[in-house]
Amino acid sequence: MAARLGVVGRAGLAEALRRRFTEQPALRLLAMILVTGAIGVGNAAYQTGNLLGASLGMQVIAGADLRPWALAIALTAAALLWTGRYRIIERALIAMVVVMSAAFILTAVSVAGGASGAAIVRGAFVPTIPDGAAMIALGLVGTTIVPYNLFLHASAVRERWSGAEGLRAARADLIVAIGLGGLVSMAIVITAAARQGMPVASAADMALQLEPLLGRWATGVFALGLLAAGVTSSITAPLAAAYALSGAFGWDADLRAPRVRAIWVSVIAVGLAFALAGVRPVPAILFAQAANGILLPAVAIFLLVVMNDRRALGSAANGWKANIAGGAIVGLTVLLGARALWGALG
Repeated sequence: MAARLGVVGRAGLAEALRRRFTEQPALRLLAMILVTGAIGVGNAAYQTGNLLGASLGMQVIAGADLRPWALAIALTAAALLWTGRYRIIERALIAMVVVMSAAFILTAVSVAGGASGAAIVRGAFVPTIPDGAAMIALGLVGTTIVPYNLFLHASAVRERWSGAEGLRAARADLIVAIGLGGLVSMAIVITAAARQGMPVASAADMALQLEPLLGRWATGVFALGLLAAGVTSSITAPLAAAYALSGAFGWDADLRAPRVRAIWVSVIAVGLAFALAGVRPVPAILFAQAANGILLPAVAIFLLVVMNDRRALGSAANGWKANIAGGAIVGLTVLLGARALWGALG
């Protein structure tokens, strides 16, 4: 849906919301407040987890304290975004995603086998949530289907394709990207499950516990995957915030424009400040992912509203099948969010 909005509608999600509620000032204001709060402020907090996650990987590989690595990774992300050239940013992201995917999938294949293989197949078709794990399940949804990606993707596809003729290529691109993303998420879960019941307080703990299964190279491979995952997200979170808030305020989404640069610089700066303040990485990452899972239903509902605007999208607007599928996803995320909140209150 986000791809159709960007390719055919030529609008980002925040921009489309602003246009959709032109005649309803109260709803427009509510939508813009949610976009500003959830994407702008939320991504700044999320950036803390990104920087700390990447720093954990570097700490395992090269040692030293987390803080210098967080600073180096923040500066790397800022340097890429400062170029303002989408193609350069895209190629850097693709390279890191390939590294991340290879590392995690290789690790998962190495630890899976025998009885574990049968359990993996069974779990893929009969999902369960163990007692006390609702918040972690919500976090997995929040990191696999990140709300800000809906804003990012609708804006990013405009850089590559234009008009209905670009939809076929955009769909093919999505099949590869989402398929690979799902595979990597499953690989991470499988890898973690291989050491179920063992205490894990850091990336080093996780990597070291894999050594009996994979040998001494396990530490480096796992840490490299974690580093690539963190760096990738450290770039996309501020980028998504810049696109989303530019659309909300009606600005031209030129990454080199001073006020757009001010948005992504602020997101990186706030995330870095918390990372340097010594926030514990694992709780920070889990909190950010769970918050994403709670925000996802609201953002998905906004996307559904925009995608049913036939005046703006014509034949690219949602049909009944897309609305049923979208409604089912919203319902699932609402149930997971409610379960997690109920467990936290309990």
